[in-house]
Amino acid sequence: MRTTITLVIFILSSTGGDLAVAYAMRRLGEVNSFAPRVILSFLGRAFGEAWMWLGIAQMTLAFCSLLALLSWEAVSFVIPATALSYVVGALGGRYLLGEELTPQRWAGVGLVCVGVALVSWGQI
Repeated sequence: MRTTITLVIFILSSTGGDLAVAYAMRRLGEVNSFAPRVILSFLGRAFGEAWMWLGIAQMTLAFCSLLALLSWEAVSFVIPATALSYVVGALGGRYLLGEELTPQRWAGVGLVCVGVALVSWGQI
């Protein structure tokens, strides 16, 4: 049960962190130059963005959850199972960020689900 709960925490916090950082980056705009002054200015604005901090906090939780999972279960189970974050990420991108997902991407999400099911069969 602890593995399942921690896996859910990982998937939601990992994907939530990715979505929050993506949203922050969309608000900030593109980096058009890699000159040190431009990069430092951009980083200053990025770390002033609340969504960036929310994303960093969620990614920290995801990392701690991953460490716990790896201490309890075989890496051959943990890594494929955490791939479910791709599914949640696709759904979050579509419904929270308004991204368009092609049929090929949905097929890829379906393949990830099948792969996770095969790897975790009888594990959880």
